[in-house]
Amino acid sequence: MNTQTVAGMIAGARSRIQNLSVGEVASELQSGNVLLVDIREPEERTANGTIPGAVPAVRGMLEFYADPTSPYHRPEFETDRRIVLACASGGRSALAADALQQLGYNRVAHLDGGLKAWIAAGQPVETV
Repeated sequence: MNTQTVAGMIAGARSRIQNLSVGEVASELQSGNVLLVDIREPEERTANGTIPGAVPAVRGMLEFYADPTSPYHRPEFETDRRIVLACASGGRSALAADALQQLGYNRVAHLDGGLKAWIAAGQPVETV
């Protein structure tokens, strides 16, 4: 059996997706042409806040929300829309961006370093 570590899975995902810095995400948010998706759990958003304007979509349901054939599909998920994913430190969002690409999302990226990097860079956070 061929096994892999989660660190290896994340590294593989990062090699296949677009990794955005805090500055790049901030710039895209200013343009207004991006859907920022916070894939953290509700208790994480409550405890640490969220990036203003981020839409919550927990990691465990993301593929179901994104798949137009799923009964859980959410209309804000469009395969041709620019989507940036964020989590706490960038691991889950890298895996999630990779998964969305497999579902046909070609304009997906993630916030490298996640909310921790966002806060460390002095960017705004709102309470939930």
